[in-house]
Amino acid sequence: MSETQVKKTVCMWCHDHCKVAVYVRDGQLIKVEEDREHPRSAVLKPTVRACPRARAAAEWFYHPDRLRYPLKRLGERGEGKWQRIPWEQALDEIAQKLAEIKRDYGAEAIATSSGTYRTHDEYRRRFFNLLGSPNCIGQGHICWGVNNMISSAMTGMSCNAVTPRPGITKCILLIGTNPGQGERGSWHTILDTKNSGAKLIVIDPRYTEPAQWADIWLQLRPGTDCALLMGMINIIINEGLYDKEFVEKWCHGFDKLAERARDYPPEKVAEITWVPAKKIKEAARMYTTNKPATSFNYMGLEQLANVVEALHARFILPAITGNIDARGGDIGRPPTTQYVSESEVELEGKLPPEQKRKQLGIDQFRLLSLAGYDLIQENVERVWGRRMSQAHHCFAHAPTGFRAMLTGKPYPVKALITLANNPMVTMPNAKLVYRALKSLDLYVVADYWLTPSAELADYVLPSASWLERPCISTACDTAGFVDSGEAPLPAVKEGKYERRTDYEFWRGLGIRLGQEEYWPWKTLEEAYDYRLAPLGYTLKGFMAKTSGHASIGLGYQKQEKVGFATPTGKIELYSTILEKLGYDPLPRYHEPPESPIGSPELAKEYPLILTTGGRFLPMYHSEHRQIDSLRKQYPEPIAQINPQTAAELGIEDGDWIWIETPRGRIRQKCQYFKGIVPEVVHAQHGWWFPELPGEEPWLHGVWESNINIVTDDDPEHCNQISGGWPLRALLCKVYKVKQY
Repeated sequence: MSETQVKKTVCMWCHDHCKVAVYVRDGQLIKVEEDREHPRSAVLKPTVRACPRARAAAEWFYHPDRLRYPLKRLGERGEGKWQRIPWEQALDEIAQKLAEIKRDYGAEAIATSSGTYRTHDEYRRRFFNLLGSPNCIGQGHICWGVNNMISSAMTGMSCNAVTPRPGITKCILLIGTNPGQGERGSWHTILDTKNSGAKLIVIDPRYTEPAQWADIWLQLRPGTDCALLMGMINIIINEGLYDKEFVEKWCHGFDKLAERARDYPPEKVAEITWVPAKKIKEAARMYTTNKPATSFNYMGLEQLANVVEALHARFILPAITGNIDARGGDIGRPPTTQYVSESEVELEGKLPPEQKRKQLGIDQFRLLSLAGYDLIQENVERVWGRRMSQAHHCFAHAPTGFRAMLTGKPYPVKALITLANNPMVTMPNAKLVYRALKSLDLYVVADYWLTPSAELADYVLPSASWLERPCISTACDTAGFVDSGEAPLPAVKEGKYERRTDYEFWRGLGIRLGQEEYWPWKTLEEAYDYRLAPLGYTLKGFMAKTSGHASIGLGYQKQEKVGFATPTGKIELYSTILEKLGYDPLPRYHEPPESPIGSPELAKEYPLILTTGGRFLPMYHSEHRQIDSLRKQYPEPIAQINPQTAAELGIEDGDWIWIETPRGRIRQKCQYFKGIVPEVVHAQHGWWFPELPGEEPWLHGVWESNINIVTDDDPEHCNQISGGWPLRALLCKVYKVKQY
């Protein structure tokens, strides 16, 4: 019998980034299991073994619909007619078209869209900085990017990570997140900490798995998180529950915060949020009297219209209670200096200042722009000797970008390169996105599948997956560890497929566009050798000597040695960065753009509050719907409705329903759910149907159940500090589909 090889690498199918062992025999993928030699093996074992995606690895890898060779469009865009071409021809033709667009319209007329951070975005940024375009569009406005920017503005570090320590952490505050479905490894750690005696407070409009474990569940009205958090701050200050010594020594602007917090007494907050004042007081007291305490938010606060203000209040809580960078509290993560970081790879200095100023959205949404990034990072670099990665902190504004494609304002955007992204499904107001993509002179997609977005492209290129490429995982260069992996399987198999890493894609374009001197590494592995050199390793050497893992101790209470990397050297409760950018330096609650209170006339036609995007296994965003074993677990899109509301509307459990907003309507299947109040509906995101035809008008069913058909991307409704678009707390109506 042939010998089975075990290849160690990092799974990139979600943000847990589990260290795994991939079993290969005769060049065939057999299975994926946890890496039993990894220091986190106790967490990895239940996480990986219970992961439906890991169990379906071979099914995913050998799926007949995976892209194998580059494709060039024939006929009209969206007709579904393709011609297979060689990689070199594809890169030659794409590079030539990019050069023509740059010549005629400027480099800023070329943009790129990215998804979640599970690829090599540092090389995308390198390519675009060298090209001269500031227009990297991503999900950062509604994801980690906005977290990183506001916590870095306040503390000079990234502070949003799941960091409970079993036996040490005494309280965990979860805000708008369901790690039981989205971050299983983190959820196991939370449960271990809870079982060791810690208290658990959950803020969520829905009765999720964490809410079932909670000591206190605060079921708030969607979109009112900022008011609730400010109410907790009010109680903590008024009752003297804050850490007076820490505040005096390390917090800037406490007196001004105390004055602002007076606007949020518990009784007023209860009216806004629908959470009883008694429970708000109980939660504030539980959080402050059980130290150390840690807090975590993930894809809840980030997707509100009030996002920056809510996150500002969220980070104030651990600051005034002395839980920032405390053992068992919220760990502060500065940029590493022990290997070549992503920020160094990105070559941000190669982007001329006049091109930075052209970034889409930079005038209106300044925090997540290059303007906000530079203000924050000059302090980070002063203290820590290195900047944080652009790829995790600043982005061109996507809704502004898609409008520029359509209107030519503020200037024309003529080309878009989409890599690891499916904007037709994952960007708001999909009807506008569709028109924008159709209007482009050049649209290029690199992906694993022909997605609805790829069906509109001029060129579609097959990407190598995490199973076909080497890996370094550093969690944005701020995690205090390095995980690495070899490529378990080849990306090229003669006569079967020819895929390439995104590094090879960007390098191939870069060389053709005059960037050759900046791409000295022929392969991704060589590029990783360069990055690991300061540690004294090549990638192969690192794998051999460390089994692919090294801890880089961050320590706690780092401010005692260097202060905080902010203009004042303290945690800025009153943010001088926000003030300098022209914004309110303290958090303030704003009613959502659409709500029963703020939009009473609109609410007459659309009486229900729509919240979207709750995580659900086995799917991850818009992925995995073509994998039969996973689809059987979740065959159809689900909308959760309180049984009382459904009965009043004549809707039975299991009925297909229309969900309609002022932007359109889509169909999902009703699920009776008592864990949501009668005024609220929750709809799933990411739905398309790979089994349906790819050509227009079907586009794999993108118009059927995709919740982003009805979400809002109006720049005036986006957060005016960050540009984040509201995916929660919209207004809708629901009614039964007569026939489906």
